Amino acid sequence: MSGVRRVNLFSADVQYDADDPAGYVAGYRRLGPLIGASMVGATIYELAPGQSNCPYHYEYGNEEWLVVIAGRLTLRHPGGEDVLEPGDVVCFPVGPEGAHKLTNRTEETVRVLVLSTKHEPSAAVYPDSDKIGLWPGDERDEVIVRRESAVDYWDREL
Repeated sequence: MSGVRRVNLFSADVQYDADDPAGYVAGYRRLGPLIGASMVGATIYELAPGQSNCPYHYEYGNEEWLVVIAGRLTLRHPGGEDVLEPGDVVCFPVGPEGAHKLTNRTEETVRVLVLSTKHEPSAAVYPDSDKIGLWPGDERDEVIVRRESAVDYWDREL
Protein backbone atom coordinates (compact mmCIF):
# COMPACT_ATOMS: atom_id res chain seq x y z
CA MET A 1 0.00 0.00 0.00
CA SER A 2 2.50 2.53 -1.13
CA GLY A 3 1.40 6.11 -0.51
CA VAL A 4 -1.46 5.19 1.84
CA ARG A 5 -1.23 6.46 5.40
CA ARG A 6 -2.79 4.21 8.03
CA VAL A 7 -3.37 3.78 11.74
CA ASN A 8 -4.46 0.60 13.51
CA LEU A 9 -7.53 1.11 15.73
CA PHE A 10 -6.47 -1.71 18.06
CA SER A 11 -2.84 -0.80 18.64
CA ALA A 12 -2.55 2.99 18.19
CA ASP A 13 -0.92 4.64 21.21
CA VAL A 14 -2.96 7.20 23.12
CA GLN A 15 -1.87 10.31 25.00
CA TYR A 16 -3.27 11.92 28.15
CA ASP A 17 -3.79 15.55 29.13
CA ALA A 18 -2.22 16.28 32.53
CA ASP A 19 -5.03 18.66 33.52
CA ASP A 20 -7.98 16.27 33.03
CA PRO A 21 -10.02 16.14 36.26
CA ALA A 22 -10.80 12.90 38.10
CA GLY A 23 -13.57 11.03 36.33
CA TYR A 24 -12.54 12.47 32.95
CA VAL A 25 -9.06 11.01 32.48
CA ALA A 26 -9.24 9.72 28.92
CA GLY A 27 -6.47 8.62 26.62
CA TYR A 28 -6.91 9.83 23.05
CA ARG A 29 -5.32 9.85 19.60
CA ARG A 30 -6.60 12.13 16.86
CA LEU A 31 -6.39 10.17 13.63
CA GLY A 32 -7.08 12.81 10.98
CA PRO A 33 -3.60 14.36 11.03
CA LEU A 34 -2.00 10.91 10.94
CA ILE A 35 -3.82 9.80 7.80
CA GLY A 36 -4.07 13.16 6.02
CA ALA A 37 -7.81 13.73 6.56
CA SER A 38 -9.32 17.22 6.56
CA MET A 39 -13.12 16.88 6.26
CA VAL A 40 -13.87 14.11 8.77
CA GLY A 41 -12.39 13.89 12.23
CA ALA A 42 -11.74 10.65 14.09
CA THR A 43 -10.42 10.13 17.59
CA ILE A 44 -9.65 6.95 19.47
CA TYR A 45 -10.51 7.22 23.16
CA GLU A 46 -9.33 4.82 25.81
CA LEU A 47 -11.26 4.90 29.09
CA ALA A 48 -10.01 3.21 32.25
CA PRO A 49 -12.60 1.96 34.75
CA GLY A 50 -14.72 4.80 36.15
CA GLN A 51 -13.68 7.35 33.53
CA SER A 52 -15.62 9.38 30.92
CA ASN A 53 -14.18 11.26 27.95
CA CYS A 54 -16.43 14.37 28.10
CA PRO A 55 -19.33 15.78 30.10
CA TYR A 56 -22.87 15.17 28.84
CA HIS A 57 -23.28 17.40 25.76
CA TYR A 58 -24.75 17.86 22.31
CA GLU A 59 -23.44 19.57 19.20
CA TYR A 60 -24.65 22.14 16.71
CA GLY A 61 -22.90 22.03 13.36
CA ASN A 62 -21.42 18.53 13.55
CA GLU A 63 -22.74 14.99 13.58
CA GLU A 64 -20.79 12.36 15.51
CA TRP A 65 -20.64 8.58 15.27
CA LEU A 66 -19.40 6.18 17.94
CA VAL A 67 -17.87 2.76 17.24
CA VAL A 68 -17.04 0.51 20.20
CA ILE A 69 -13.70 -1.20 19.55
CA ALA A 70 -13.15 -3.03 22.86
CA GLY A 71 -14.94 -3.33 26.20
CA ARG A 72 -18.45 -2.48 27.36
CA LEU A 73 -19.34 1.21 27.42
CA THR A 74 -22.25 2.95 29.16
CA LEU A 75 -23.84 5.53 26.89
CA ARG A 76 -26.01 8.20 28.51
CA HIS A 77 -28.45 9.76 26.04
CA PRO A 78 -31.73 11.73 26.21
CA GLY A 79 -33.75 8.51 26.60
CA GLY A 80 -31.66 7.06 29.45
CA GLU A 81 -28.64 4.77 29.35
CA ASP A 82 -27.55 1.80 27.26
CA VAL A 83 -24.58 -0.53 27.51
CA LEU A 84 -22.74 -0.85 24.20
CA GLU A 85 -20.49 -3.74 23.20
CA PRO A 86 -17.64 -4.19 20.72
CA GLY A 87 -18.90 -3.65 17.19
CA ASP A 88 -21.82 -1.42 18.20
CA VAL A 89 -22.18 1.78 16.16
CA VAL A 90 -24.40 4.73 17.11
CA CYS A 91 -24.97 8.20 15.69
CA PHE A 92 -25.30 11.43 17.67
CA PRO A 93 -27.27 13.77 15.43
CA VAL A 94 -27.00 17.54 15.62
CA GLY A 95 -29.06 19.13 18.40
CA PRO A 96 -30.50 18.02 21.75
CA GLU A 97 -31.57 14.60 20.45
CA GLY A 98 -27.87 13.81 19.96
CA ALA A 99 -26.86 14.49 23.59
CA HIS A 100 -24.44 11.93 24.97
CA LYS A 101 -21.86 10.99 27.57
CA LEU A 102 -19.53 7.97 27.39
CA THR A 103 -18.54 6.26 30.65
CA ASN A 104 -16.67 3.07 31.48
CA ARG A 105 -18.51 1.40 34.38
CA THR A 106 -16.66 -1.90 34.07
CA GLU A 107 -13.35 -3.16 35.43
CA GLU A 108 -11.73 -3.39 31.98
CA THR A 109 -10.38 -0.67 29.70
CA VAL A 110 -12.77 0.51 26.98
CA ARG A 111 -11.58 1.67 23.55
CA VAL A 112 -13.87 3.56 21.18
CA LEU A 113 -13.64 5.47 17.93
CA VAL A 114 -15.56 8.74 17.58
CA LEU A 115 -15.97 10.10 14.06
CA SER A 116 -17.26 13.60 13.34
CA THR A 117 -17.86 16.01 10.55
CA LYS A 118 -15.61 19.07 10.89
CA HIS A 119 -17.83 22.06 10.16
CA GLU A 120 -17.01 25.45 11.62
CA PRO A 121 -18.44 27.41 13.18
CA SER A 122 -19.78 24.87 15.65
CA ALA A 123 -21.21 24.89 19.14
CA ALA A 124 -21.70 22.46 22.00
CA VAL A 125 -24.24 22.65 24.80
CA TYR A 126 -23.56 21.11 28.23
CA PRO A 127 -27.01 20.69 29.86
CA ASP A 128 -25.79 19.48 33.28
CA SER A 129 -23.64 22.58 33.87
CA ASP A 130 -25.73 24.94 31.70
CA LYS A 131 -22.77 25.99 29.55
CA ILE A 132 -22.40 26.68 25.84
CA GLY A 133 -19.13 26.42 23.90
CA LEU A 134 -18.52 28.17 20.59
CA TRP A 135 -15.82 27.24 18.07
CA PRO A 136 -15.90 29.68 15.13
CA GLY A 137 -12.71 28.49 13.44
CA ASP A 138 -10.35 31.02 15.01
CA GLU A 139 -8.87 30.07 18.42
CA ARG A 140 -8.90 33.73 19.50
CA ASP A 141 -12.70 33.71 19.44
CA GLU A 142 -13.36 30.31 21.06
CA VAL A 143 -15.38 30.61 24.25
CA ILE A 144 -17.26 28.52 26.81
CA VAL A 145 -19.80 30.50 28.83
CA ARG A 146 -22.63 29.88 31.25
CA ARG A 147 -26.08 30.55 29.82
CA GLU A 148 -26.83 33.02 32.64
CA SER A 149 -24.05 35.26 31.31
CA ALA A 150 -26.25 36.17 28.33
CA VAL A 151 -26.44 39.89 27.61
CA ASP A 152 -28.81 42.06 25.60
CA TYR A 153 -27.95 42.56 21.92
CA TRP A 154 -27.20 46.26 22.56
CA ASP A 155 -25.11 45.71 25.71
CA ARG A 156 -22.00 48.02 25.62
CA GLU A 157 -22.95 49.30 22.15
CA LEU A 158 -24.48 52.62 23.15
